[in-house]
Amino acid sequence: MVTELSAERIIEAQGLGRRFGHQEALADIDLQVERGEIFGILGPDGAGKTTLMQLLAAILDPTAGRCRVLGFDTVRESSQVTDRIGYMSQGFTLYDRLSVEENLAFSARIRGVPDAAYRLRRQRLLQMAGLHDAVDREARVLSGGMRKKLSLCTNLIHEPELLLLDELSLGVDPLSRQELWKMLRTFRDSGMTIVLTTPYMDEAQACDRLAFLHRGHLLAMDSPMALSDRARGRVYEVVTARLAEVHDILSAAPEVISGQWLADRYRFQLDNDDGLSEALRMKLHYLGVPHPTTPDLENAFVQLTAQPTDRLATTDSLHTASAPAAPATAIAATEISVRFGNFSAVNQVSFRIAAGEVVGWLGPNGAGKTTLIRVLCGLQRPSSGEAEIAGLPLATASAQIKARIGYMSQRFSLYPDLSVIENLRFFAGVYGLSGQRRRDAIRWVKPLVGIDDLDVSRTNALSGAMRQRLALACAIMHQPSVLFLDEPTSGVDPMARRRFWQLIQWLARSGMAILVTTHYLEEAYYCHRLGLMHNGRLIALGTLDELRSALQPPDPGAPMDSVFMAYITRPSSTAGVVG
Repeated sequence: MVTELSAERIIEAQGLGRRFGHQEALADIDLQVERGEIFGILGPDGAGKTTLMQLLAAILDPTAGRCRVLGFDTVRESSQVTDRIGYMSQGFTLYDRLSVEENLAFSARIRGVPDAAYRLRRQRLLQMAGLHDAVDREARVLSGGMRKKLSLCTNLIHEPELLLLDELSLGVDPLSRQELWKMLRTFRDSGMTIVLTTPYMDEAQACDRLAFLHRGHLLAMDSPMALSDRARGRVYEVVTARLAEVHDILSAAPEVISGQWLADRYRFQLDNDDGLSEALRMKLHYLGVPHPTTPDLENAFVQLTAQPTDRLATTDSLHTASAPAAPATAIAATEISVRFGNFSAVNQVSFRIAAGEVVGWLGPNGAGKTTLIRVLCGLQRPSSGEAEIAGLPLATASAQIKARIGYMSQRFSLYPDLSVIENLRFFAGVYGLSGQRRRDAIRWVKPLVGIDDLDVSRTNALSGAMRQRLALACAIMHQPSVLFLDEPTSGVDPMARRRFWQLIQWLARSGMAILVTTHYLEEAYYCHRLGLMHNGRLIALGTLDELRSALQPPDPGAPMDSVFMAYITRPSSTAGVVG
C-alpha cells in the first residue's frame, strides 16, 4: 500500500520504476534525501544512475511508483520542479561560441534572475570558480576543468534549492575536482541539497549518504562509513615482491571475490567475514604474511555487486603469448619540447622507462601529458629534443616504431558503427597483421580482455567498460613492446577498473613497458613509478615512497592526493625532478 509522501524531505520516492519498451531500467526504488545533504548515487555501467537522475529532474516520467521533489509531484507538477532545481547532465551543455560572461548572463535570463541579483551572484560565482580572468574567453577554448566549473556556475546562478549533478567531475583533473568540491561544500553549508552520481570512490567518501544501484535495483543506502564497515573482516593484504604467485594462489581460492595487484602488495577480498582460512593462509605464508586491513568504499562496492564472473583469472590462463623481447630501456626521452607559437605545451622533458615497468603520468588538465604521449607515438613532431622507443630512434625510425607500440587514447579510437570483430580486424591491419597472424592475434586477445562472446555486437551498443576492453584489445593484439594508455579508466566503475589493472600488471610482467595517464589518483598505487607534470614540465619522477620522502617536510604515510597537491601547488613546481 502506498503511504503519503513526506513534504519535509527534499526528495522522496516510493516504488519508483522506469521501463524503455521491454527493458527495465529501474524498479522498486525507495529513496529519501534530506535538506542540506550531499547525497551520492553509485553503481556500475548500466545500473540506472542517469535514468534515476532524469526522473528526479522531472525530465522522464516514471512507469511505476511516484516521486516528490521539493514537495511537488514530478509528473503532475513537473514545471514546478524544473523551475526550482539545477540539473547538470554528463554532457553539461554550454554554448561554445559564447564567452564565460555570456553563458552566465544567458542562464540568468532564462531563469528570470533580476539584474541586481545577477550582478551579486555573478561576482561570487566567478570568484569561487576562479574564472574572473576568463570572463571574455569563449567556452570552447576553456580547459575541461574550467568548462565544468562554468557549467556548475550556470546551474547555480538562480540559487536552486536542489542541485542534481550527473558525473560532475568525470575527466577532470584532481586539482579542478578539489575546486569543484569546495564549491559544493560551500553551497551545502548554506542549505542547498546536492544529489550527484560519481565513478570516483574518493568523491563518494565525501558524501553525507550514498545509494548503491545495480541492474536497476537499490542495493543499499547509508553513510559512507557504515557502508565500508559492511566489508570489515573481509579485506586482507600481502606485501611481497612475488605478486604473480600470490595472484595465482588467490585466483584458485573460491572464497576470494576480488583482488588488486598493486605495485608492492596484493589486496584481496573474501566473500564472507569468517576470516582467512588456515589452508589459504598457509599457501600464502611463504610468499608474504597476509594481514587484515581497513575496508573502504570500493570494498563495499565489490561486496554488493560482485558476480561469479568477476573472480580472478590465473596468469596461466592469460599467458598464451608474450610481448617480444625489448631493450632494457623501453623509452628514453631527452629534452623533449613542443611549442605552439609562444606557448610551450611540453618543456624540456627527460626520463627513462624500463621494459616491464608501469609508470603513471599525473598532472592537471593542460599539463602536457597527452601532447608528450603523442610525441612518443610519432603523432606529434617535437620542436626540440630526441627519444628512443623500443631501441629505435624516434626521429629516423618512426615507421618501424609504430609496429612496436600500442596506443589507447582518451576517447577509445574505435569505430562505433562496426562490430567488435570488425574493429579487431581493422586494427590488426593497421598494425600490419594479416592472414593467419591476424587470426592468431584475435584468437589470443579476445579471451585475454574478456570479449570472446561479443563478435557481432555493435561497438556503440557496448557499455563503457566493454568499450574499454575492446580498445585495449585493439592496442595490444600485435603484442607491442611499449604501451601508451591515455586516461584508460575514465568513468568506469571499480570492478571494471580492477579487471583492467589486473591485465595491465600481467602485460607488464610479460615484459611490456606501460606509460599510463590518469586523473584517478588511487590508480597511482598500481604503478611502479610516478611522473608528475605541470605547465609542460616534469616536476617529479620516482616511486611513491621517493616522492613522499622528498616532500618538505618528508611525510612517509602521505596519501596520494596529498602528495599530488603538495607538488602541484608548491612554488618550485616549475623545476626540479625527484627520483
